[in-house]
Amino acid sequence: MKFFVNCAVDRSGKGTEIEPFKTISEAAEIAVSGDEIIVADGIYREHVNPKNAGTENARITYRAANKHKAVITGAEIISDWEEVEPKVWKTVLDNSFFGDYNPFKTLVSGDWFDANFTAHTGDVFLNGKSMYEVTEYENVVDPKENLSSWDKDFTVFTWYTKQEGDSTVIFANFGDIDPKDAVIEISVRQNCFYPLKEGIGYITLDGFTVCKAATQWAPPTAYQDGMIGPHWSKGWIIENCDISESKCSGISLGKYLQPNNDNKWLKWKYKDGTQTERDCICQAQTEGWTKENIGSHIIRNNDIHDCGQTGIVGHLGGVFSIIENNHIHNINNKQNLAGAEIGGIKMHAAIDVIIRNNHFHHCTRGLWLDWQAQGTRVTGNLFHDNALPYDYLLRKENLANLGLGEDIFIEVSHGPTLIDNNILLSDRALKLPTQGVAFVHNLIAGSLTAVGRGVDNGSKSIKSPRYTPYHIPHRTEIAGFMTILHGDMRFYNNVFVQRELREKMLELGKGFEHDEWDDGNMVVGTVPYSGYRTEEEWKKEFEGYCGMGSELSDRYYIPLPVWTKGNVYFNGAKPCDKEKDFYEDTKNSVKLELQFNGDEWKLETNLFDLLPDNCDIVTTGDLGMAFEPEQKYENPDGSEIVFDEDIFGKKRVGKTIAGPMVK
Repeated sequence: MKFFVNCAVDRSGKGTEIEPFKTISEAAEIAVSGDEIIVADGIYREHVNPKNAGTENARITYRAANKHKAVITGAEIISDWEEVEPKVWKTVLDNSFFGDYNPFKTLVSGDWFDANFTAHTGDVFLNGKSMYEVTEYENVVDPKENLSSWDKDFTVFTWYTKQEGDSTVIFANFGDIDPKDAVIEISVRQNCFYPLKEGIGYITLDGFTVCKAATQWAPPTAYQDGMIGPHWSKGWIIENCDISESKCSGISLGKYLQPNNDNKWLKWKYKDGTQTERDCICQAQTEGWTKENIGSHIIRNNDIHDCGQTGIVGHLGGVFSIIENNHIHNINNKQNLAGAEIGGIKMHAAIDVIIRNNHFHHCTRGLWLDWQAQGTRVTGNLFHDNALPYDYLLRKENLANLGLGEDIFIEVSHGPTLIDNNILLSDRALKLPTQGVAFVHNLIAGSLTAVGRGVDNGSKSIKSPRYTPYHIPHRTEIAGFMTILHGDMRFYNNVFVQRELREKMLELGKGFEHDEWDDGNMVVGTVPYSGYRTEEEWKKEFEGYCGMGSELSDRYYIPLPVWTKGNVYFNGAKPCDKEKDFYEDTKNSVKLELQFNGDEWKLETNLFDLLPDNCDIVTTGDLGMAFEPEQKYENPDGSEIVFDEDIFGKKRVGKTIAGPMVK
């Protein structure tokens, strides 16, 4: 059955094309498997809470009649502003206006959130763009430019809130703009399209603009809400949407509420956060976290931007999903939130998740795969400007909150994680405190960082290794826990290009010699893996070993081997000391210039003129298996991968060139 919605009607009808509902929520109350809800152009100021689930063969579909012209927003217009001094305006709202959730009384908080930051979940919007919260009224009267923001010019548009009796008071500096001549909104709802019950699966959301929700911080140990999300269910499709201005996360493929272990580290400091995360995972396994019940979502063709924490976040709930053809950009640029859960995408337990053909740029961090990136494949993506892209950001003050950033961060996972046919152009391409990763046919123009580091828990003097789980292949069931030994990495047919770095970026990279979490490396290439054993050298450690009673040895705790073949190095990029079968061009200079002409991005390069046809086509069989889970680098259905297509789907035949594109 089809239902129709049009917010422009004077009163709600029967949901027919002639007599449509006035709100999407009316349709969401009655829609069942196989139904379609068609939503007319307009602004829908509501939290859509789907009541019923669809089925695999009969989905419930919510579709905008015209792409991006039906807007679901968590904000309300505020017109009652009084000027209290030059450029400073005030509004007073009775707290009953907000109902059960007042985002101007609710602080952003949670595990791994930087508690030095004071921020409310609410926001004030000037003509659709979120302004900057300050903690003192004086900073509304006399705002100062914030050089930590990636949009420093807009940071002088500030707001401050306080409670007076039963009222919320908001002061705002709109600059030279009179609020009567602008659209001023405040966020009042926590979600925009999000079921409050678990298990509401097989829903499609197609073609909407979704914006301005007062979402909460979403660490892996908490109930992870988002502006949009399936809330612990299976089989959603979120496609063709414009998603922006969530206080924290745009889309959540995240964890359900575990009342006994929700932000437990924040509330009960006696058990470390990583242990409470392990507890969350084990508890989920006993409470229905299986391939049959959870995940298998599709997130495609969306424009996801200008969210405070993540564009897409997820722990446990995103397993077996496909994230493809999305434009993910300008995430965490305001720098009004800080902590360890920030990125264009931040996923824990991305088991058998395929992340392909997306465009990540101008994010604090592009893609962060944290724990259990087992069977995860990152393929055909473009990454750039995800490492402090503007010169004014290159300041020591930014390191504590922002870090240097990178395109891809893979943390304390056992793999197999497959990174193939990507273009990585940020100053720092890969942060790798992990193992079990294969890199095949990538163009890498940034450095590899944190190799051999970043896997302990940060204790002062006692060893504190992080044990993370690995799983039965292509399932959620836990097979074991282990620390990270490092190594177990494969580099095949990649192109490494060292580009000239800004002097201040080089300066910021110094001083990490004794840092557990980073090494500040700015040299492109596999050189950080110098000193790692080859497979043959590693196996020799076990020769003559006969088990119990043998001489004591470190053989089970040394770094695992590194495999290399077919890589190409330009402009001074450096191979590791035991690199095999590589090509190094010390005569020619490679140019890489990414340009945007207002319609599309183009990479200007002379690379094709210089690449030799020296590479064999790689297959799953060439890559072996990730050590700890003993799982091959294969498709989610267990079938072999043959890397015989480039980033555009063009075939590789016979001897081919390194990198993601064929001639």
